[in-house]
Amino acid sequence: MTSEKDILVRTARLLDADAIGSITARYADEGLMLKRSPESIIENIRNFFVAEIGGKVVGCCAISFFTLHLAEIRTLAVCDGFRQQGVGARLVEKAEAILREEGVQNAFVLTLAPQFFSRQGYVAVEKELFPQKIWRDCTTCPKLMYCDEVAMQKAL
Repeated sequence: MTSEKDILVRTARLLDADAIGSITARYADEGLMLKRSPESIIENIRNFFVAEIGGKVVGCCAISFFTLHLAEIRTLAVCDGFRQQGVGARLVEKAEAILREEGVQNAFVLTLAPQFFSRQGYVAVEKELFPQKIWRDCTTCPKLMYCDEVAMQKAL
């Protein structure tokens, strides 16, 4: 069992792109998130955070800004052997801390794990509150017409 003090969360570096791609590909293969191309990960690397345990990247998440006061926490994924050990919570905490530093007042997620985000203080809301997200990302999603994700929001 991993202790939370063993988890190092940091801003991703270019050399982390392959690890991020591997972790997220497993979730995409299970239909739990959209596949991210290596180019997309590299292009957005400064918006990613990674969690390391013993020098190994075991989780990731990213932030995406929509307005001066609204941002999304996205692409949260943790390696199988490290789930339920606080890795995801630590990644969300880091993302929220950065958003607060930037002056963002509200964070949102679209998730298939509402119980996890509820424990982090998020509340379910209507997806229509985020038209920017829908127009930017959802229109190219194969699940557009039958989206099963839950929109959740948290005041920072």
